Amino acid sequence: MKKRKIGNLTVSEIGMGCMGFSHGYGKVPETSYSIAAIRAAHDYGCTFFDTAETYGREQFYRGHNEEIVGRAVEGFRKDIVLATKLHISTEEYDPEGDIYNVLLRHLTASMRRLRTDYVDLYYLHRFNEAIPIEKIAESMGRLIREGKIRGWGLSQVDVSILSKAHEITPVTAVQNLYSMVERDCEKEIFPYCIEHHIGVVPFSPLASGLLSGKVTAETKFGTDDVRKFVPQLSKENLEGNRPIVELLEEFAKVKKATPAQISLAWMLYKYPNVVPIPGSKNKERILENLKASEVTLTKTEFARLEEALGTMEIHGHRGINESQQHSFSSHWMKK
Repeated sequence: MKKRKIGNLTVSEIGMGCMGFSHGYGKVPETSYSIAAIRAAHDYGCTFFDTAETYGREQFYRGHNEEIVGRAVEGFRKDIVLATKLHISTEEYDPEGDIYNVLLRHLTASMRRLRTDYVDLYYLHRFNEAIPIEKIAESMGRLIREGKIRGWGLSQVDVSILSKAHEITPVTAVQNLYSMVERDCEKEIFPYCIEHHIGVVPFSPLASGLLSGKVTAETKFGTDDVRKFVPQLSKENLEGNRPIVELLEEFAKVKKATPAQISLAWMLYKYPNVVPIPGSKNKERILENLKASEVTLTKTEFARLEEALGTMEIHGHRGINESQQHSFSSHWMKK
């Protein structure tokens, strides 16, 4: 796979989100299958794997996903970029204390589960409004200087938060929601990140399956499935967003690709600093998404896509301004 730079890190131009092996998309596969799927992604050429300490709820435990990823990548750990995230509760924060010790405690536990002595990219999962982002940035800088992490990032932030953090300790990557139907990042995040050499790592780049064309109004979501909360996937919004799916299907037919691959190829063409991390618990789907790197849009094809998308109304919107106190993910974070 072709490579891209996010901050000071070099990664495959498409990464892999590993959350689905632990929760969020219904029944999870057997651990052996999950490990094999991660290794298959690496065999294909993926060198960028994303997890978090909070991935592992319902029938599993906090840290479950990190343990799976750690087991899967142990044999080629030095050849990849490993990203994980921490969630700091308000109860852990002492305004008179050193927040560094809190970060270090979380990081040490994550490294143990990941079977590594360093983390390449350490994100603050959602910023906590009770904790000054500047203090987090200072502590991340110390972790970098100590060699415990190589870079750090933020998730679901706008430029006002990003710039405050970046001025203290340069940010490596921003992991925000971005896709054809969630384009808030285009207003300020991408321009700021390109100017300051920060990577943008879109999660849910396929809009939780909407842009694959495989989620329909008849799709049923189980108890442990975040998709039932995704705005674009309500029955009425699925119908409203159908023209976008049809547009992708049209291009996919011409390019001998899938709608999902066209969607990923579109953002890869559009921004040099974007590295999407589509997530799936299905090995075949994971490899299909990675193979979007083999789909090359021409200048004319990209322009046609952009023009058509510009005429289409988007139904359902989540946005990127999320904190721990005001987050789409708070339902899962609190468990």
